[in-house]
Amino acid sequence: MTLRVLADSVLSNGAVTADVLAYIPSPPQGVWHIGPFPLRAYALCIILGIVVAIWWGERRWQERGGQKGAVLDVAMFAVPFGLVGGRLYHVATDWQKYFGADGHPIDALKIYQGGLGIWGAVFLGGIGAWIGCRVYRIPLPAFGDAIAPPILLAQAIGRFGNYFNQELYGRKTEVPWGLEIYLRFDDQGKLDMMNGVSTGVVDKVVQPTFLYELIWNLLIVVLLVLIDKRFRIGHGRLFALYVAGYCLGRFVVELLRDDEATKIAGIRINSFTSALVFLAAVAYFIFATKGRETADQLQPSTAARPWPWQIGALRAAGAESESESASKAAAAAEAVSPKHNAGKKEVASAADEAETDKADAAAQTEDDSDNAASSDGESDAESPDSAKSDNSGNESDTAGDNSAEPATSDAEQGKVGISKKDG
Repeated sequence: MTLRVLADSVLSNGAVTADVLAYIPSPPQGVWHIGPFPLRAYALCIILGIVVAIWWGERRWQERGGQKGAVLDVAMFAVPFGLVGGRLYHVATDWQKYFGADGHPIDALKIYQGGLGIWGAVFLGGIGAWIGCRVYRIPLPAFGDAIAPPILLAQAIGRFGNYFNQELYGRKTEVPWGLEIYLRFDDQGKLDMMNGVSTGVVDKVVQPTFLYELIWNLLIVVLLVLIDKRFRIGHGRLFALYVAGYCLGRFVVELLRDDEATKIAGIRINSFTSALVFLAAVAYFIFATKGRETADQLQPSTAARPWPWQIGALRAAGAESESESASKAAAAAEAVSPKHNAGKKEVASAADEAETDKADAAAQTEDDSDNAASSDGESDAESPDSAKSDNSGNESDTAGDNSAEPATSDAEQGKVGISKKDG
């Protein structure tokens, strides 16, 4: 059956009733056969998610200063462990499907039929990553921070596999975005919901919880990237945020499901797991080391790394690594720019010479001022004698003038006497 946007209008008792629906159709099948080989959508989604996680995780690791190829190297340990852990958790929590009265134990090995518990995948996958990090001598917490958003994106991609398998859905519903579940049959006409092909008959309409979780995962991926850029979180705390964010969404999704599951006190076991893991992740985020590792701390170490439970030794090693990184950075800065430093020295020397010349000029100016002042003092001391001599000269000149005046008068008087005689 295809997506119905408007239902058929039916005339009833002269009235027109319209049933408006927009249900999401399930795929008619989840397996395609290419000759003798089955091509399963679920497996393709899992593989695509792993490839995307490794590719993006490699980029994030290198952006933080890690060596190229480290994520792929560690993934060789983490991916197999994660697949085994996911399957073990699923079989352990749904054991009645495989070991119950109507179960087939061999089906527990058929991972391609779906059924991977994310908790087991993260737990055993983390152990595999830890082994890989110890082999390549890189810090596991920093590695976890780099791959946290890629892992959650891979989980979102994997949810499409649940869509093709018609699994991980919720209770029956009448919401417009309800998911149609089809009956599938094999070539012999037997009911085979996993490997069969739909005849278009709708079995039920349910809550698309796979879609809710997919959207939630994408939102947490975006949030983790933004937080990482804004606050530069490290030491495994971003990975803890990923775990806490996923657990919160998964807890709500579990409340909408009603398919078969192991329960404790009437509560689905996945709800208990989500709550406990959420609390553990929040505690780690609060009490773990703050800040982010330097690029030098992400390089393969030649020294033996402390075990994860040796908290004091880990912190001591981190502090020692940070001090060594700071010393190396300072030495590198000095070595990279010798010409710049030499130029700085020349400028400083020139400035010192200029200051010295300026000081000498100021001292010379002070000496000239002192000499000028002493010359003025000597001139002032000689000026009274000069004034004296000038005054004495003036006085002699005045005396001479006075003595000449009487002589002239006598001569004139003589001339007057002669003129009288002549008359």
